Amino acid sequence: MCGINGIALSSRARTDVNKEVLERMRDVISHRGPDDCGILMDGNVGLGHRRLSIVDVAGGHQPMTNEDSTLHIVFNGEIYNHADYRPMLEARGHRYRTHCDTETILHLYEEDGPQAVNSLRGMFAFAIWDRRKRELFIARDRLGIKPLYYVHRDDGSLYFASEIKALLAARAVTPEINFPVLPDYLANHATSGEETLFRGVKRLLPGHTLRWRDGQVDIERYWDVHFAGRDLDDGNNGAANGNGKKIDSRYIEEWTELFRTSVRLRLMADVPLGMFLSGGIDSSAIAAVMSAMVSEPIKTFSVAFREREANELQYARIVADAFKTDHHEIIVSPEDFFAQLPKLVWHEDEPLAHPSSVALYFVSQLASQHVKVVLTGEGSDEMLAGYERYRKTIVNLALGARYYNMTNEIVRQSVQRGIENLPLGVKVRQKLARTFLCVPPDIESIYFDNFAVFPRDMQHDLLTSETKERVGGVIDPYAGVRGFLEGTDADTLLNRLLYADTKTYLHELLMKQDQMSMAASIESRVPFLDHKLVEFTARLPERMKLRGWTTKYILRESMKHVLPEAILKRSKMGFPVPVGSWFRGPFRSVVDEYVLSERAMERGIFNRAFVKRLVERHQAGENHTERLWALVNFEMWLRQFIDGEHVDVPLGAQVEIATALS
Repeated sequence: MCGINGIALSSRARTDVNKEVLERMRDVISHRGPDDCGILMDGNVGLGHRRLSIVDVAGGHQPMTNEDSTLHIVFNGEIYNHADYRPMLEARGHRYRTHCDTETILHLYEEDGPQAVNSLRGMFAFAIWDRRKRELFIARDRLGIKPLYYVHRDDGSLYFASEIKALLAARAVTPEINFPVLPDYLANHATSGEETLFRGVKRLLPGHTLRWRDGQVDIERYWDVHFAGRDLDDGNNGAANGNGKKIDSRYIEEWTELFRTSVRLRLMADVPLGMFLSGGIDSSAIAAVMSAMVSEPIKTFSVAFREREANELQYARIVADAFKTDHHEIIVSPEDFFAQLPKLVWHEDEPLAHPSSVALYFVSQLASQHVKVVLTGEGSDEMLAGYERYRKTIVNLALGARYYNMTNEIVRQSVQRGIENLPLGVKVRQKLARTFLCVPPDIESIYFDNFAVFPRDMQHDLLTSETKERVGGVIDPYAGVRGFLEGTDADTLLNRLLYADTKTYLHELLMKQDQMSMAASIESRVPFLDHKLVEFTARLPERMKLRGWTTKYILRESMKHVLPEAILKRSKMGFPVPVGSWFRGPFRSVVDEYVLSERAMERGIFNRAFVKRLVERHQAGENHTERLWALVNFEMWLRQFIDGEHVDVPLGAQVEIATALS
């Protein structure tokens, strides 16, 4: 894993690439590659690279060129099947100088051009400069495990990098809030499509390529998740006919083999590797499979907080004991948590969507003392319907449709008033208020609003009239997610929800995983997101994902006689972080400074009275943790990237955004 960057100036720019600017872009992301660095200068085009050496440690310097120096590449990621192509490529006359996967990409590109990307099995973001055609080709992996951001300026010039801060360091854009996507961020933890919170900065979407030639950009999608056309389809009712158990066994057997292959491929490294172990079924399954494939005890790493409700280390220890791992743990104090938060917002480039990002950074730092590569469990929930919200949504929509058919508006209003007046606890009333008894049974209300950080109605109260004008007048925070929900070949609600989350929520989790692990200069790999495993999983009948009350059914069946019973029967917990209680207690000052302070309020983005009431309600016992977290992080982001405040960066470097942009 590495960091890449580049500049391609159009003829209208009437200048060549400035070497100092290219190096500034490269070195502001030095944490992504502390082992080596390089640049290529070719008139109006320049490529930069920071290397974290994983495969062929001695021979993988980049930018790398082909035999006749007509193609040059900068590459971030790992291609797990690169060795499979080497005999064929050598037979066709290609001469290898290294044992790197990077070189295989180059030779495949020589053979197949842009279609070479379809042969790659792994995680990647790379750029190839064709000196003869004067053409730049950029590609991003199918699921978006590796990041790639770019700016396409009005004069046609293109700037790209693994992190947004490199684009800012090059002054590709002036840092400004991208107001039209602010409702998307406030509702969904992060922006949902190609837009970022920076005006003018876009991300190349997963499964897409970009070609640039003298200012003209052509973006194409080369891969997508497809749910139609099951290889072993049994008419969707296999469980009900006589062959149901036999067919399900075939699914489980094939899925298990694909999963084992995925884990085995991700053990490719010339440096020490380990894994993050939470004690949930996802990471535990990886630990089980991985431990059977290596001769030495695998190194496992876990993180928790001192608070009892946020400490689940006992489950990680059960797994570590079962598979005799070399286990390591770290406990994070709230003081350390908040001390690191501003720096981690800098690493993320955008507000941290989830408090668990901070914990991920600490466990990455712990792992970096022992290994250079870790395997992690991201992706299982979005592939196998692991979140409770899927089942809740399906049930509420089904029961809600019947309820609305059987009642009129007067009855429904009476029921809703009755629930509001029931002598129940706040939590119970809040849960009932999110069901079909109080919410219209449509996808916007039951799914989008129910699971949004700031739903539609709340955003109308949160945003000032000035902000609404800058947004564009209409507050539609779900446009991006809705587009994915409707833009799939899935013919069932569950699969449509899985597809939308794969394109949005999962993408943000992967960026969290990438940025926080790279902040500690280690590489993370995600076995559940091998594209062959994803393709097979998508086409499975729904009962193999969600069966009654059982989530991730096929994974549980696959691990039935492998994992400890306590892990198999454990319910989904997520990663608990006690931020809500911290905001009520000794770290109320964080909310005062970043949410209620005059400096935050005078921006005029959020309604002062509404924000004050929100904080008061949280202090009184209501749970608004996610909302306060979003507001705290947004203000931290504004101060660093828009206001240009000084930030300390690891490795002894100090970068001041204001200076870089002046």
